[in-house]
Amino acid sequence: MARGLTLDTGALIAAERRSEIFRAAWYEAVRRRAPVTIPAPVLAQAWRGRNPMIDRLLPACAVQPVLEEDARSIGRLLAESGTRDVIDAMVVIGASARNDAILTSDPDDIGRLVRALRSGPRPPIIRT
Repeated sequence: MARGLTLDTGALIAAERRSEIFRAAWYEAVRRRAPVTIPAPVLAQAWRGRNPMIDRLLPACAVQPVLEEDARSIGRLLAESGTRDVIDAMVVIGASARNDAILTSDPDDIGRLVRALRSGPRPPIIRT
């Protein structure tokens, strides 16, 4: 079982749209007292200045910064996977390091990155 939950941009958009799948995953994380993480670039990609649902979620989440070590791991994963989305790669690298599940609207791209991981746990993927 995953320790926590990492949200990608699609998950934040699903929250704004009041998706039932998002809500179920969120309440399960809250019920289990599982940490919820939003990588900083995910927040930047979803943020449009007036995001009431994201505003409500943020106090209960950790926002993951991009560190040099992370940037190098992200670059290696992009090379291994043959993909180019830096933010998706950061979601996968962070989730793997924390042993989190990933809540995403794009399980195909995230799955490709998860399959390319060389070390660490392979995060389970939950589709919004």
